[in-house]
Amino acid sequence: MIRVLFVCLGNICRSPMAEVVFRDMLQKEGLEGKVMVDSAGTGDWHIGHPPHEGTRNLLTEKNISFEGLQARQVHNGDFSSFDYIIAMDAKNVSDLAGFGAAGEGTYVGRLSDFVPNSEWENVPDPYFTGDFDETYELITNGCKYLLSSIKKDKLV
Repeated sequence: MIRVLFVCLGNICRSPMAEVVFRDMLQKEGLEGKVMVDSAGTGDWHIGHPPHEGTRNLLTEKNISFEGLQARQVHNGDFSSFDYIIAMDAKNVSDLAGFGAAGEGTYVGRLSDFVPNSEWENVPDPYFTGDFDETYELITNGCKYLLSSIKKDKLV
């Protein structure tokens, strides 16, 4: 089974949105038994909290379930447990280095790294921008390319 971890700062906006958007894509492709998805934050402020209200509202509008999601912090064991650790921005990637080293064969990088000729490098944090729609569009686009890459490289 392929294991994917999405990471952002607090695990209440971007990474849980990516987790459930990606899970929804997997379900629609009939791949939910082949790829496991989780999310975490580099910070510990929101541990145990549900996704941000703006994230919940947007996902409800898009008819994507977020049931049972609770924020958690990245921990050292994640680096040996996941094949892909996908950060929302460059700061998340640099913060991840403080939690441990990636295991052999574990990819650690930004979601935008999977988007060819991307005009964006980082997924803006709607906790600060208030623009949950933009975040959703960027995450959805990035997740499509990530899924395509995983299907091509790992699920053949």
